[in-house]
Amino acid sequence: MSNTALTDDQVDAELKKLVQFIKQEALEKAREIQIKADEEFAIEKAKLVRSETATIDSLYERRTKQASLAQQITKSNITNKTRLRVLAARQAVLDDVFEEATNQSFEISKDSDKYCVLLKDLILEGAFVLYERAVTVSVREKDYDLVKKAIPIVQEEFLKAASFPVTITINEAQPLPAESSGGVIVQGSGGRIVVTNTLDERLKLLNEESLPAIRVAIFGESPSRKFYD
Repeated sequence: MSNTALTDDQVDAELKKLVQFIKQEALEKAREIQIKADEEFAIEKAKLVRSETATIDSLYERRTKQASLAQQITKSNITNKTRLRVLAARQAVLDDVFEEATNQSFEISKDSDKYCVLLKDLILEGAFVLYERAVTVSVREKDYDLVKKAIPIVQEEFLKAASFPVTITINEAQPLPAESSGGVIVQGSGGRIVVTNTLDERLKLLNEESLPAIRVAIFGESPSRKFYD
């Protein structure tokens, strides 16, 4: 096990690399979807033009205005349908982005040395949030050995910073689901106060906080947007 803890900047850097990789994958998918949507729009537009031209040619002059209005309405409907398809496709891309991020999060625990350091940092963060003399941690059963290695380091760093010791025990009665991507849940005050520091929760927060930026990075600024924060 490496005794060198990742700094917040290093953790952020790793997360940024992960997001950058996911963005690149999403950009490629977005380009493919956009091209397909444009082709569908062009085909439907061509069909519309041919259909309406034939209709106009067969009508009397008094029906020209009606035909023109019908054409505009039909074209507007097709544009709206295409827009809805593009929006649905964009959402599918974003869903794929975070699905891929979820898949990538399972890779984190495969490097036991780095994952042990991450567990240490997550437990320490939860201990500082609770700031109590005794806390429990819930982790996946397969992470018990790594957590047992991390606990003494957490206690040492906590004591230096808080000037009082903390007792940390593994809550074996409530382990994290085996199918989760890892991380910890730290509890204090007899379980009444909970700090959720699981990788799934971190990814959820990343989803909520980064979604606007990822959407702009993939699809660009919305031309209809007039106000910005």
